[in-house]
Amino acid sequence: MMGILTFDQVSRSFGETPVLKNITLDVQEGEFLVILGFSGTGKTTLINMMAGLDAPSTGSVSFRGKPITRPGPERGVIFQNYSLMPWLTVTGNVRLAVDTVFPELSSVEKAEKVAHYVKMVGLSHAATRRPAELSGGMRQRVNVARALAMNPEVLLLDEPLSALDALTRANLADEIEHIWEADRKTCVLITNDVDEAIVLADRIIALTPEGTLGKEFKVNIPRPRDRSAMNNDATFKALRAEVTGYLMDVGIEAKVEGTRELPDVTPIHGVPMAVADAQKGLIDQRFLDFSQLHKVYPTPKGPLTVVEDFDLKIDRGEFISLIGHSGCGKSTVLTMAAGLNEISKGAIKLDGRHVEGADPERAVVFQSPNLFPWLTAKQNVAIGVDKVYPRASQSERQDVVEYYLERVGLADAMDKSAADLSNGMKQRVGIARAFALSPKLLLLDEPFGMLDSLTRWELQEVLMEVWSRTKVTAICVTHDVDEAILLADRVVMMTNGPQATIGKITKVDLPRPRTRKALLEHPDYYTYRQEVLDFLEEYEHGNTPKAAQKSAPKAMAAE
Repeated sequence: MMGILTFDQVSRSFGETPVLKNITLDVQEGEFLVILGFSGTGKTTLINMMAGLDAPSTGSVSFRGKPITRPGPERGVIFQNYSLMPWLTVTGNVRLAVDTVFPELSSVEKAEKVAHYVKMVGLSHAATRRPAELSGGMRQRVNVARALAMNPEVLLLDEPLSALDALTRANLADEIEHIWEADRKTCVLITNDVDEAIVLADRIIALTPEGTLGKEFKVNIPRPRDRSAMNNDATFKALRAEVTGYLMDVGIEAKVEGTRELPDVTPIHGVPMAVADAQKGLIDQRFLDFSQLHKVYPTPKGPLTVVEDFDLKIDRGEFISLIGHSGCGKSTVLTMAAGLNEISKGAIKLDGRHVEGADPERAVVFQSPNLFPWLTAKQNVAIGVDKVYPRASQSERQDVVEYYLERVGLADAMDKSAADLSNGMKQRVGIARAFALSPKLLLLDEPFGMLDSLTRWELQEVLMEVWSRTKVTAICVTHDVDEAILLADRVVMMTNGPQATIGKITKVDLPRPRTRKALLEHPDYYTYRQEVLDFLEEYEHGNTPKAAQKSAPKAMAAE
């Protein structure tokens, strides 16, 4: 049966570069279709052709049997970027669409239509605000209202939630599902988030890195789909594992098997890099000790305590994930451990000595790797290596640099300038640079937060592979539950700020080395996931549960 939107052997190239190849697809009327794939696989090009913003090089794209040659009001588009008129209010931005599509309506009828859709996305209270006065999630709601106000037959969504924080993203995805269920419009969503795809879709189609349509997955989970309940749903677990496994198989290239060996050189802070038993002089228990840590900022209204009584003992070689809602002080704790943020009260000791100021023995990987764009990947890593291995020869230092770049999959891109690297490749350089310092402590502040979820999977695997060789003590700040469990020996959960502290600690007793595919099939994985989800749900929207107000558990060293 021919669909409402049809692709017939469509290919699209830009110059000599093919992006999409031989796409044949029928989108059925009233269905919610999700196209899932890696960045750079042509997802946006695909939806642009549905919208009439791009044309195929060969083949044809049609709507109800007629070729699509230009944009039309029957196809409403919501992009990743907000594209709002900054001088107009919420009402004004939605009214633009109504004026264009329904010029025959009276002013009163137009106002009623605008108010209806502003209310539908929960923005009646903000109808007179301008975009600069709105959060990212609220701006995207305006986009949704504007598209819906055109009363399109098909709603096209090009990664509309990817720029939002996890909680806002989940809430807006739920609203999109409710809107779809109410009107049963045909929806096509482009995303790289597997959970989002399963929550929303009737059908999921993977787009391969070669630009072809891959495997199709039917989603036979009853609606409405509650995210928390699905964590215990056997169908959800099986489908999640199947989709994840498929995407990893087709999209994540095999890791580069290293041919280099690490020279036996000693960095300036005294930790030999390549030999495992060279760290015998370091203490094992309470290697990193946070003791009654506080962070207080002065404000015009008086002192503001952001973090209080953060008490955590970490053994050498342990990997800790630090998780909590935005504003809970995760990054504040991390920057104090790095020596980049002054401690207001309490202490942090590393290997028995107080942390005071920044030091290469504590390497940090931030969301943005902060590379020098005019230097090559190799030169960016070499800057730190040259400083911490002063007694090594130039040849030995170069071996250190190339070893870690090879480990993170950049063997063929070492001599590329940072300006020519993708975001994912830049973050690989940042990871290589941190490990190449042979630090006593590795600190990761949402290192994959700016990357699409599928690139995150790849770099999580890279991080685990390199960490398994070094067993460096590590703390990773994240808001991603799956990432927290995948990486950690213990997941440390923080209460909401201000006065944030440790609310709960979960010890993750899952086998190493870990892969995402293997963990999704492990019988205990979803139990750990539920523990973390339950805690985060208690603290959603700035809540402070009564039990947490009374006391928070003190966190001692791992057993």
